[in-house]
Amino acid sequence: MVEDIVGCKWSLAVLDLVRRGVCRPGAMEHAIDGLTSKVLNERLRKLQRFGILDKRSYPEVPPRVEYSLTSFGKKFSAVLDQIAHLDRELHP
Repeated sequence: MVEDIVGCKWSLAVLDLVRRGVCRPGAMEHAIDGLTSKVLNERLRKLQRFGILDKRSYPEVPPRVEYSLTSFGKKFSAVLDQIAHLDRELHP
C-alpha cells in the first residue's frame, strides 16, 4: 500500500489537497494542472480503499461530495511528514 501511494504523484497530490482543506473533487481538479477527472476519481477510490480517505455524500441538488482524512489517514500523513523531514535533512 505504501509503495502504491508514495510511488504515485497524483495520490500524494490529492492527499496533500485534502490535508490542506480542499475536499471537493471539482476544487481538486482545478487545483492540480494536468489532473483529469478520470485519474482523480481513480485516486480517490484508491485512497478510500486503503482507508486513508472517507467520502461523504450530501443529498442536495446538485449533488455534493466531500472527502476527509480518516483517523488512519491522519496517522499515515504523519508518517509521510516524517519521510519528508528526513529527505530535507538528507538533501538540504
